[in-house]
Amino acid sequence: MNLLVGERISIITSKAQTTRHRIMGIVNTPDMQIVYSDTPGVLRPNYKLQESMLNFSESALGDADVLLYVTDVVEKIDKNDFFLQKVKQLTSPVLLLINKIDLTDQAGLERLVSQWHEVLPSAEILPISALNKFNIDRIKKRVEELLPDSPPYFEKDALTDKPARFFVTEIIREKILLYYQQEIPYAVEIIVEQFKEEKEIIRIKTVIVVEREAQKGIIIGHQGQALKKVGMMSRKDIEHFFEKKVFLEMYVKVEKDWRNRDRLLKSFGYNLD
Repeated sequence: MNLLVGERISIITSKAQTTRHRIMGIVNTPDMQIVYSDTPGVLRPNYKLQESMLNFSESALGDADVLLYVTDVVEKIDKNDFFLQKVKQLTSPVLLLINKIDLTDQAGLERLVSQWHEVLPSAEILPISALNKFNIDRIKKRVEELLPDSPPYFEKDALTDKPARFFVTEIIREKILLYYQQEIPYAVEIIVEQFKEEKEIIRIKTVIVVEREAQKGIIIGHQGQALKKVGMMSRKDIEHFFEKKVFLEMYVKVEKDWRNRDRLLKSFGYNLD
């Protein structure tokens, strides 16, 4: 979505479940407005947080004028059979994007395209490389051709539907995904307790929520060094995002099993319906 919108809106890591929310990126030109909606990757839920993530993905099936179904040359075709059955029932156009084609050869790609044609015969298949920006312009052109006429949903200067605080939480979560290993990043949620914009500086106070005391210790690290490192990396990206100096405070708090607690999940903005 970042390439399609032309701005860095969604965080990026090589780890699964990087995207947790449904994030809209808005492209405005003199004669059109395109609203892209980036959803979490499809997965079979193991706890309530993942149920919410799947809800975000399924909600896109109901209101998308054009569906961009993103897979890659590594992912097994039958991985998300339960979701593909719903995609097959769509009447709106489906563009199947096979990403990471730089990791295969022509023969392997042709086999994969043939297999996908059997699974989703009505889909238009586009091989792409997001890393090398291959075929991105072609996607944009096809989306523009397929979108129906309708009035704009957002103001002409809008870039996204999310507030400033959301991007602070996402930037910090991205650094945690990059810095820590195994289960730690998936047991973390970020809360912005204070976002105070002054003339020369933005003062931000955040809380990193974890599920267990042991995780709190790992996040903080020996003599606070791990938390300090994540804070420094986060502050630099937040300053770049807002183009302003930032003072960032970070604390760590334990909320036992928050990924399965409805009240907390709703307060973090997850959709449980």
